[in-house]
Amino acid sequence: MRPPTSWTTPPDVVNRLRRRWESGAFLSAYATGESFDPVAVPIRGPKPGELATQLDQVRDWARRWSHAESLRVEYKTIGGRLVGTNELPSRAWVDDYETLWRLLKVTWQVERFRELLTISQGPIADWMRANPMKVLGLEGDWERICTTVRWIVQHDRSALYLRQVDVPGVDTKFIEKHRGVLAELLDGLGLATDTPRSQFALRYGFRGKPQYVRFRLPGRDVAGFSELTVRTDEIDRPPSGITTVYVVENEITYLAFPLMAGSMVIFGSGYAVRRLERLPWLDDIELIYWGDVDTHGFAILDGLRQRFPHSASMLMDRETLLGHADHWATEHDPNNSYLDRLTTQERELYHDLIEDRLGEAVRLEQERIRFSSIERALQR
Repeated sequence: MRPPTSWTTPPDVVNRLRRRWESGAFLSAYATGESFDPVAVPIRGPKPGELATQLDQVRDWARRWSHAESLRVEYKTIGGRLVGTNELPSRAWVDDYETLWRLLKVTWQVERFRELLTISQGPIADWMRANPMKVLGLEGDWERICTTVRWIVQHDRSALYLRQVDVPGVDTKFIEKHRGVLAELLDGLGLATDTPRSQFALRYGFRGKPQYVRFRLPGRDVAGFSELTVRTDEIDRPPSGITTVYVVENEITYLAFPLMAGSMVIFGSGYAVRRLERLPWLDDIELIYWGDVDTHGFAILDGLRQRFPHSASMLMDRETLLGHADHWATEHDPNNSYLDRLTTQERELYHDLIEDRLGEAVRLEQERIRFSSIERALQR
C-alpha cells in the first residue's frame, strides 16, 4: 500500500542526502579532516486526523521506517482521543561518514578519491579537496592530468609547442579535452600569464601557432615569386622599393588587384586583419584599407586605425555605395558599436547604414564593385 506523497519515506531521505553529496559538500569536509556533524532530516508524516481515516497506510508507512537501513530514526508521540497516542517517525539521522557512504552506496567513490588524493600534494591536493566531484568525474584520467601538470611545471616552455608535452598516454587531444581543469590547476600554481584562457598555450608559456600574412607584389619581385605567405614575426621590413600597401578583404579581388610599381597588396581576411599589428614597419608606409561597404567593414577599418592611425580607406564612400545600388545585399548581423576613428564622411555613412536610412541592412560587398571603379580609384 503506497503512502500519500506528502509523507516522507526512507528513499526521500536518501535522495535529499544524495543531492548534498553531489554538491561535493560531504566529500570535501571528509577530505579536509572535518569531524562528522550528525545530519538530521525532518520526516513529514500523517497528521492526527489521518490516523483514524488511513490507519492501514499509517501502519505500513511506520513499518517501512522500522526497517530503514543505516538511518537512526527519532520518534515523536502523536494521536488523540479517537485512536490513542502513537509513536511515529519524526526525524532521520546519519551519525558518521561510514554510515553515510553505506547509505548512499558511494563507498567505492570515497576510496577512489582517497587513493587519488594520496598521489597529490600542495596546491593540487588543495584543489582536489575543494572540487572532489570534478575529480571523481575525471577519475580515470586524473593521474595523467596530474602528471601533465607536473611536466609543465618542471620544463621551460618558452621554446616548446604544446605538442611537445611528453607524458605517457597524453597528447594534444587529451590536453584539449581537459583544458578547463588543467587551466584551473595551472592557475593555482601561479603559471598563468595575462593571456586569456582561450589561448591556452600562450597563457602557460608555450609557443603559440605562428600568424601569417599573405601578399602579392608587382611581377616577381621576391625570389622570383609574385605572391608569398610568410610568418608575421619573420617579415621585419617591407620588400625593397615598396612605399604603398593595400589591404583587401575579398580573396578573388585580392588576386585580381592591379598593382603598380612600389605597391603591394595584403589579403586582409576580415577581422583577421588585426594580425597586421605585428608588422611595425607599416607605420612608415602609406597604408590603404578596402573592405566591404557595411557596418563590419567600417568596424574593421576602425580597428586597424587603433594600431595604424594613418590608415586611409578606399572605395568605402557614399558615391561608391550609391553607384552600385543594383548590387546591394543584406547585412544579416550588423555591427552597431561606437567607432571613434572614422573620418567625418565615413562616420556619416556608417550611421546611415546603422539607422537604415538608405534601406534595410544595406551592404555592398567588395566583389560586387565594378573593376573599372577600382582602376579609377587607383589612378586617383
